[in-house]
Parts: sequence; C-alpha cells; structure tokens
Amino acid sequence: MHSGMTIDAQGQDALAHAYRVLETVPDPEIPVLSLMDLGVIRSVKWLDGVLCVGVSPTYSGCPATVVIRTSIVEALQSAGFARVSAVDVLSPPWSSDWISAQGRRKLLAYGIAPPAGSVASKRSLLHADLPIACPRCGSVSTEKISEFGSTPCKAHYRCSSCREPFDYFKCI
Repeated sequence: MHSGMTIDAQGQDALAHAYRVLETVPDPEIPVLSLMDLGVIRSVKWLDGVLCVGVSPTYSGCPATVVIRTSIVEALQSAGFARVSAVDVLSPPWSSDWISAQGRRKLLAYGIAPPAGSVASKRSLLHADLPIACPRCGSVSTEKISEFGSTPCKAHYRCSSCREPFDYFKCI
C-alpha cells in the first residue's frame, strides 16, 4: 500500500516493513505460498541506500526466478521503497527444509503433500520408500505416478484409499 511517500529511512522499522511486504508476495507457481513461506528470501538489508533482497532459487534453471525477482521489486516499490534490488543467492543452495511450518500447512491445505523427511537424510533425498501421506484423507497408502508433477520440484502421486491424485513437493 503506497501512501505517496518514499521509504528511504534505512532503519530497523523499514526492514521490518519490507519483511511484512515480502510475506504477501506469492510464489508464482504455488500462489498459496508467500516467498517467505517458501524460504527463498535469504536476506533483506540496506546497501548504499538500496534495499537489497537476497533470493535463493528453488533449483538451478527454475523458470520462475525472473518472475520472483520482478515481483519482489514491484511489491517493495509499491510499498514505498524507492530503490530496490533482488539478487540471487546461490550458496548455500535452497533446500525444501527451508519451507516454513506455516508454508507446509498451507501446502497441505491446498492439496499438495509437503516434503517428507529432511535433506539431511540420504533416504529422504533419494525418495527411498518414504511414506507420502495423501493431503486429502491422510492415508499413507499412496503410489508415485510420475517423478515430475506440475512443476519439476513436485512428483505426482495417487492415493490408494480415496483414489485422488495429488502433487508431492519433493525433498530437495
């Protein structure tokens, strides 16, 4: 909400406001999640009078990266920040472990099974026999239909109990 004034004060209040704005910027591929929920916002800081937002792409070559950076800049400028930059932060690489607890609840409510396990576990990374619960009925009697769902970071599953198909956000 732009009030007609420009935010150029470089204090903590301005940074807190920037974080609140970023909580409202949706992921372009899963709009129920904010970029903060997804965990791709790595930093927000002032650098030579420019509000710099560090963003970790979910994977190398993600087609949504340009849209994400543009959405960040537009949202913050609309909120009154005059000079904004969104830059990629590639190290450490983004991990599905960075999806917030609130983000995981939002995925589930939206019908996407959140990542099972943790990147710290080789078993999780290799998708080795992890029970993937159906986001509709909760059954773990599910089967993978395709390694790739509607986006490369999701796999497509079907529940054997309720027979509904669903996406599973992979442990990356």
